[in-house]
Amino acid sequence: MAFDILRRVAAEDAYAADLLFAELDTGIKKADASLATELTLGVLRWQRLLDFLLERYLKRGCEQLDLEVLLALRLGLYQLRYLDRVPQHAAIDESVELVKRARKSSATGMVNAVLRRATADARIGGDELGKLVPAGNSPEERLGILYSHPTWLVERWVGFFGRERAKALLEANNRPATLTCAVLEEGGSERVAESLRKSGFEVTPGRWLRGTLQISGGNPAASEAYRAGQINFQDEASQMVAHLVDARDSQTILDACAAPGGKTLILARGVGPRGRVVAGDIHEHRLRIIQQQLTRTETENVRLAALDAARPLPFSPGFDRVLVDAPCSGTGTLSRNPEIRWRLKPEDLEVARRCQTAMLRNALAVANKAGRVVYSTCSLEPEENEQVVAEVMTETPEWRVLSSEHAAWTAHLRDAASDEKFFAAGDGFFRTFPPEHGTDGFFAAVLERG
Repeated sequence: MAFDILRRVAAEDAYAADLLFAELDTGIKKADASLATELTLGVLRWQRLLDFLLERYLKRGCEQLDLEVLLALRLGLYQLRYLDRVPQHAAIDESVELVKRARKSSATGMVNAVLRRATADARIGGDELGKLVPAGNSPEERLGILYSHPTWLVERWVGFFGRERAKALLEANNRPATLTCAVLEEGGSERVAESLRKSGFEVTPGRWLRGTLQISGGNPAASEAYRAGQINFQDEASQMVAHLVDARDSQTILDACAAPGGKTLILARGVGPRGRVVAGDIHEHRLRIIQQQLTRTETENVRLAALDAARPLPFSPGFDRVLVDAPCSGTGTLSRNPEIRWRLKPEDLEVARRCQTAMLRNALAVANKAGRVVYSTCSLEPEENEQVVAEVMTETPEWRVLSSEHAAWTAHLRDAASDEKFFAAGDGFFRTFPPEHGTDGFFAAVLERG
């Protein structure tokens, strides 16, 4: 399963998390589901370092290998290096079998020989691992190899965050992401947690928000709590952004880039049965995903709309709240979506910025006079965050940034009095940073007319 998913990620630009979610909802055993997830995401996270180590035993660069052969080598070396419960001979034999299964039998001898040579120092680490990196490499190139990130991204982050915070970010991106869910029934956390525990899952309270749970020990999408619509999987930072909107009873809200619908569910509960949420997305298949969420959770006060938020919106300026959770580079989610680091290019950020600026501009145009607009991304990059807000604000001086330290959203924190300033700097923007908050990296700006 891991091999097939990795092949689709590489060949079809698919996302590993989506494929795993679909494949693991087929009655697979918990132990097998955990191993498939570990292998798939682990190989993607450590891809650059794995290739660097493999090339010590190859007579050519990894890029010259057939994809199926390279994936089998990565899977074998990952198991040799990072997993304790898989015997070395089993890891090697399975990689050889994968190559045969992929009809690349001519490479079986090479795969077997490379992995057998790699067993001697597969666990090399610390200073010994560092000595393998050529001395002439720049410090950023060195970090990129050892922490398995593109050098250009490391260079950016060292410039923005400083070397120590950047290094902490690289480390956080290589740790498995916490699976957090929002409990959709007010005050139902304990009951839902007990139900999940009875189903064999390990459950602890969320780190920051009331009404959140952290789950491990299998595939909770197969749980009764999920099927019954009691929970929705969503990172705590993503939930915080939805709470920043400050949805209130009977309001009308536009969620302009709504898929996959997690924030929509929170907004719908905020406005109550007398309110209305319009959830938009440009892609019909993503609207179907939202509809599945609405059906599963029996949410009835949401209307779906096929729209391109980068174009003028087909609404009059009557919304009490508008959320633009803009499509972005996703650099705040590299632990959860490790393949992004290998796909993203520097020039993509400027393309995204132009689209995001149009989205925010259009959102402001459909808010009513007392309305509020929240712009957010799961990106750590200034081009997609501060620069977007700054450009649009120069065009619309009647709007101002409202500090994210306002009571409406912090009421959802477990300890609002002490924690609220941890998410906001002096500029009023909301930010989470993976190594410091233990969440995905999000940015948000709350805007209202001054």
